[in-house]
Amino acid sequence: MYVATLGGGLVDGDAVALDVEVDPGACALLGTQASTKVYRSPGGTTQSLRARVATGALLAVLPDPVSCFAGARYEQRIDVDLADDDATVVLVDALTCGRAARGERWAFARYVSRTRVSRAGRVMVVDAALLDPEQGDIATRMGRYDALATIIAVGPRAREVRARLLAAAALPPVGTSTCLVSATALGAEATLGRLAATSAQEAIARIRKVVEPLALELGDDPFARRW
Repeated sequence: MYVATLGGGLVDGDAVALDVEVDPGACALLGTQASTKVYRSPGGTTQSLRARVATGALLAVLPDPVSCFAGARYEQRIDVDLADDDATVVLVDALTCGRAARGERWAFARYVSRTRVSRAGRVMVVDAALLDPEQGDIATRMGRYDALATIIAVGPRAREVRARLLAAAALPPVGTSTCLVSATALGAEATLGRLAATSAQEAIARIRKVVEPLALELGDDPFARRW
């Protein structure tokens, strides 16, 4: 399933809420056809996802990055409930600097993201991000990096994804590396990774490499045939 919006992006007051259930043993892919653009929005825009993944099922949440333009206010919340030890989720949350070519690099007004993954009622992962110029100029804090991403992989059907994420993080940066990757194993069945890249293209390429093993689980390349 690919999420699309009329008008090519979110405008002031837009609120998108998705509710997803994956039945026992099933595979589900949730993606986008392109980046989620967020336009100037004094009152703010929101997106939320609530997902329940049953026994033996897999949910892959692989959207293109969010791109907040100058003056945009954006908040998102993702809650994933895994039924038990056999349920799996792979989730990507990525953000770019906006329209850098138009002088809008990291020029949005506020960005908030919160992700929670629980298994059988027990919270396993809570990850939150807040970028607000009131806490300091965002472009200055980001330095030369124009894209950020978080990758969360939990469950047995994400074993190869977790291995690739940890392997990518183990490689030392070389010279003026265009991408930095870190990863943390959260117990035996969960891994949280982060990357910072100097371009959206580099970030997307690294993400695709990490989640490539999902093609075997899903039966197809998750980034192909989106139109």
